[in-house]
Amino acid sequence: MSASNSVDYDVIVIGSGFGGSVAALRLTEKGYRVGVVEMGRRFTDDQLPKTSWRARSYLWAPWARCFGIMRLTLLKDVLIASGTGVGGGSLVYANTLYEPLDPFYRDPQWAHITDWRDELAPHYAQAKKMLGVATYPGWTPADELMSSVAADMGVADSFHPTEVGVLFGQSPGGAIADPYFGGAGPERNACIDCGACMTGCRHNAKNTLVKNYLYLAESAGAEVHALTTVTDVRPVGAGYEVHTRRTGNRLRRRQFTAAHVIFAGNALNTQNLLHRLRRRSLPNLSPRIGELSRTNSEAVLSARSGDRDVDFTPGVAITSSFHPDADTHVEPVRYGRGSSALSLMNMALPDRPGPGGRLRSVLRGYRLLGIRGAWRMHVPRRWAEQSIVVLVMQSLDNSITTHVKRGVFGRRMTSSQGVGEPNPDYIPAADHVAKNLAERISGYPGSSTGELVGVPLTAHFIGGCVIGQTAEDGVVDGYQRVFGHPGLHISDGSTITANLGVNPSLTIAAQSERAMSLWPNRHEVDPRPKLGEPYRRIDQVAPVAPVVPAGAPAALLLPVPAVPKRASTPSP
Repeated sequence: MSASNSVDYDVIVIGSGFGGSVAALRLTEKGYRVGVVEMGRRFTDDQLPKTSWRARSYLWAPWARCFGIMRLTLLKDVLIASGTGVGGGSLVYANTLYEPLDPFYRDPQWAHITDWRDELAPHYAQAKKMLGVATYPGWTPADELMSSVAADMGVADSFHPTEVGVLFGQSPGGAIADPYFGGAGPERNACIDCGACMTGCRHNAKNTLVKNYLYLAESAGAEVHALTTVTDVRPVGAGYEVHTRRTGNRLRRRQFTAAHVIFAGNALNTQNLLHRLRRRSLPNLSPRIGELSRTNSEAVLSARSGDRDVDFTPGVAITSSFHPDADTHVEPVRYGRGSSALSLMNMALPDRPGPGGRLRSVLRGYRLLGIRGAWRMHVPRRWAEQSIVVLVMQSLDNSITTHVKRGVFGRRMTSSQGVGEPNPDYIPAADHVAKNLAERISGYPGSSTGELVGVPLTAHFIGGCVIGQTAEDGVVDGYQRVFGHPGLHISDGSTITANLGVNPSLTIAAQSERAMSLWPNRHEVDPRPKLGEPYRRIDQVAPVAPVVPAGAPAALLLPVPAVPKRASTPSP
């Protein structure tokens, strides 16, 4: 694959989350000059927020000069929580790294293209090594309670500790020489079980992308441009011109050129950008953009203890999980001490199903709590210490469709119910778990205020640029190349084609590992069929310059050739 020295970069990656950081490292290893454009700011560990009340470093609201790690976006059918910053969602996610449930591989949107379980298996294994996946070694009060709930629901054998991207050691907080990358990575510290993973780990224990993929990519020559928002991508000659502005300052603008552009800004941002570009500079994009957007069929509830002195914060963000049925996955979630800002979005769990509409079910929920319980539900003080958040995900086939709509303040992205079953506004199993937990801690079950109008909360918005065989049934092909515009690619959660039923970060990384493994080294023959030709399975291409040395725990599983095969005539 040829790349011209007349452009700023061979490849520009838009976004630095799980898909973007994987792409940056793997393509740098293959000899490409890589630039990463990230709309968020760069954080050192000590710059991350101490609690969720530190708005400027926790919340993302550039109009208010808040450039934090947590972004909330309201669409018509869902409230989306996502991450922002150099390192993307890894800064704020709950470290949980599971492989998906079986229905993901069998989804009719893509199951006929290839054997996805077999193709993705080595890339899940590689991503686990890179992300330092370990089984949580502890046992917390929340785990004890959740195991009792699982037993009460008749599924005790499905209860297990989580697989997490966190470094544990014999001495909490103790320094550990690079444990994963044979000296190519940074020195680390062991987890102290403070529970503050989702406000950003300040203790160098969480395996964020700035400690692995992105760290290694930058050490090998990739360049990261922080606080840089992409406004346009235009075809120019044999490549593309990427127009940007300084985040929070519309007057400071800059342009980059590249032979290839990889969209990796997360499912929300990539969809939003591509919807707009399809109307302007990239008219050949698939009309399927926005279809099969998924919320991971998710519900986020809570149970707050009646004991004012209880403390559920010790541990990592998620320490265990269980499966009430084959399609449903339940996890107890915690925030660190003092991080009670989420309580402002809390309300009583509606009493459902029942007679009347949604408002009546909410009123019944408050009536069941009584005056004391209703007051306790909304008091922020010690909410994090006294509460267990209940995260429920399903692998069912439901979706929403996003589109851009003109409003008072210009065009904005919104949603409607999509293909398959309607996106659920509540999950009965989730309600059951929250109520059961609340009873066990003499407390009060809660949900989010969005349920007043039937808008659930999700932290795992995925899909909307799904894999297909043609532009009529997908946005990207089986190699994650964008239909209609050669040289464009997508490497983030928007290419996840079905609900996972588990936290999606590992799948985003694994899909990106697979897609990048099929790229040729710079100036080598491209083994992939031309864009638009039928999919065929091909061998992975070993990089010419792997960053992690052989023998290291996270070394490439691929064999590395001593002499790279070169093309006599570079491919276009």
